[in-house]
Amino acid sequence: MTVKPDVKYTPEEYLKMEREALYKSEYFDGEIFAMSGASRKHNLITLNVSSGLHQQLRKKKCEAYTNDMRIKISSTGLYTYPDIAVVCSPPQFDDAFSDTLLNPDVIVEVLSPSTEAYDRGAKFRNYRSVPSLSEYLMIHQDTCHVEHFVRQPNGAWLFQEYLTSDDVLKIEAIGCELKLDDIYEKVDLATYENMPVNR
Repeated sequence: MTVKPDVKYTPEEYLKMEREALYKSEYFDGEIFAMSGASRKHNLITLNVSSGLHQQLRKKKCEAYTNDMRIKISSTGLYTYPDIAVVCSPPQFDDAFSDTLLNPDVIVEVLSPSTEAYDRGAKFRNYRSVPSLSEYLMIHQDTCHVEHFVRQPNGAWLFQEYLTSDDVLKIEAIGCELKLDDIYEKVDLATYENMPVNR
């Protein structure tokens, strides 16, 4: 898919091109942004988390999707691909293709150096406007560190972080829990103390 600079696309044009493209792109405000590939660590963590969730959700009316399920943020018009999305209410889709989810309950992003600022900044602002979203997880790929945000009844977001392999992360919205040791299985990690201060 070739995207011309200074050209504005409609959501319909974007979706048509995206469904024919060989790689994924995000869409916002008429512009299309190509997404970069993921590292080995990123892929391992995504698979570990999705596998753990899949096992726990098998007998529940929930569906977990990995990074090929597009999410539309209806209030802002952003189309994006989280690393993992879970929906427990009947899934709602943007159109009959059923490839653009509107009502995720939980979103998980594995942080990469090139996308971390976006994932915790503008992207999270967009995610927070999704009424169905109850919990948002950001997982670091270079150190044992998970940031967990839970929407409160008053609309505020409660923050908790996990820093040791023995920690167990409870995702109340979908009735699942993940041990950090399982999240980081086969992933070579740096120690938290040796990471740069701005991480």
